[in-house]
This record gives sequence, structure tokens and C-alpha cells, in this order.
Amino acid sequence: MALFCGIGLEKWGMFLLICLPAKLINGGIAGLIGVTCVFPIDLAKTRLQNQQNGQRMYTSMSDCLIKTIRSEGYFGMYRGAAVNLTLVTPEKAIKLAANDFFRYHLSKDGKKLTLLREMLAGCGAGTCQVIVTTPMEMLKIQLQDAGRIAAQKKLMAAQAQLSTTTSAGAAESVVETRTTATQITRELLRSKGIMGLYKGLGATLLRDVPFSIVYFPLFANLNKLGQKSPDVKAPFYVSFLSGCLAGSTAAVAVNPCDVIKTRLQSLKRGVNEDTYSGILDCTRKIWQKEGPLAFLKGAYCRALVIAPLFGIAQVVYFIGIAEFFLDMLPKRRD
Repeated sequence: MALFCGIGLEKWGMFLLICLPAKLINGGIAGLIGVTCVFPIDLAKTRLQNQQNGQRMYTSMSDCLIKTIRSEGYFGMYRGAAVNLTLVTPEKAIKLAANDFFRYHLSKDGKKLTLLREMLAGCGAGTCQVIVTTPMEMLKIQLQDAGRIAAQKKLMAAQAQLSTTTSAGAAESVVETRTTATQITRELLRSKGIMGLYKGLGATLLRDVPFSIVYFPLFANLNKLGQKSPDVKAPFYVSFLSGCLAGSTAAVAVNPCDVIKTRLQSLKRGVNEDTYSGILDCTRKIWQKEGPLAFLKGAYCRALVIAPLFGIAQVVYFIGIAEFFLDMLPKRRD
């Protein structure tokens, strides 16, 4: 991983002043590029995970995207993207900076970390990031899934119109009222306080901690294969491919937790869809009513999202784009 600026715990304040700005800038650049490229796939993932048996609107990722474009237009694929673009900078910065921090303090006199210590560092990083991830995912999911629920209601109204003459005009009467992230935030804060934004926190931890435990050690070891010596950075393409492979592997591994998190964080349900009281209740109902394969819904979408997202992030961090621009700033003279 990136060099931790050669600091000790007593100089943690210096880290915040020197290293954190670069982490934030790099995280922002990587996040903006990554989210812009893969957000439509993430939208398809959310809608596929939320649809339940008997209420299927989409058969695949491509089917979901095609229907979304037809019903909501091209920019319908980017519903909720503004939330991600706003919060992805601190999320990525916290995740990668925290991993660097824990790796540094778990190492013994600069020696190579054992696999267990690498996993512990990843665990710490995953735990820290949920501060931003949970409210970001909470808001994003409402906006992403709103189109699916509206389309389902229109379909049900159209079917009702065909089955009876007394419901003439029912299909046209279903009009989607679009809400914004700001409106959702205000309503959650008004009705439930700050914890309203942290609904599904346990499920988010259940997803992100194992993800980081798998991702960071796997990336570090894959990236080392491209290093000619321990003191030389791996080529950018090695960092990119390592990030892609490690990210997609970790994403698929924790997909069952992602399905549970998505279901728990959804505030609105489609027609005749189950509601859940917690992680165990959600797990039980999905297993009983949809079968074990339901926990893999959207797995390939998630792999397609995470792979380039983390590949781009690692390339930006390893190239040190922020450090390059910060070095160009005039130095203060005492």
C-alpha cells in the first residue's frame, strides 16, 4: 500500500495536515471517475436485488437498463448519482487512509505484515468507512429503486385496466412523484433523527468489514507480484488489474450481505413485497421464499461495478495525482 508518510503515532496530527489532503483529493478524483463510469450498472444491481419472486420487473442487467432508458430516459440510469458523487470522496479517503494507518501501526519495525495483520488492518478500514457509507447507501437506494416501484405500479394498473372495464384510465392515473436526496434526508431527520440515516448500519458493517478483510490483503499481495523490488512501485497497469481482481473477488464474496443490506435500507416496497424487521428476519424470509440463489442477486453487476471502481482508485493513489499537484503549490518560507 501507499507509504504512510513515515510517521509515528505521536505525529498523527502532522499526518492529518500533510497526508489527508492528498487522500481526499485522490479519493475524489478516483470516485468521480469511477462512479460516472459504472453508476448505471450499480442502479441495475439495486433494482435486481430488491425485486422479489412473483414481482419480477427485470430478467437481467441489460433488460433492466433497457427498460430504465425507455421509461425514464438516459439520465434515469443516473438517479442517485449525485449522492454518490458528493460522498464518495470522504468515503474513499477514510477507507484507504484508515487502511494505511492500521497497516503502519500493525507492522513491527517496518517488517512485512503477516496475512492476519493485513486482514486486521482491512477490518479496521471497513469499520471506519461505514460512518459515510451507511447514509450514502441509504439515500442512494431510495432514489435508485423509486423507478422500479413506479414501473411496477404502472404495470399493475395497466393489467387491472385490461381485466375490468370499471378501471378505465387507471394506468394513466399512476404518476410518479420524484423526491430528492435532500427531501429524503429532511424527512428521515424529522421523523427518526440522525439514526434514520443509519438504518441498516449492522448490515453495512456485515458487508464492508468482510469486504475490506478480503480486498486489502488480496490487493497488496497481487500488487507485489508486479514490483521489481520492495522499494519500487508496481506499474500502473499492475495496480489497476490488482484492484480490479481483488475488488471483484471481494464483491462477490460478500454479495449475500449486500442483498440483505439493500432490502433492509429500502424504505418503500413494491406491491405485495415483504418487509423485514432485521438481519435475521430478512435472511430467513429470503431463504424460505426465494431460495439460496437469491443471495447472489446482482452479484455479477456488483463485480462489474467494484472492479473498475477500485482499479481506478488504486491507480490514482499509486500514481499520486494529488501529490503531484500539491507539490506544484508554492512552498511556505519561514
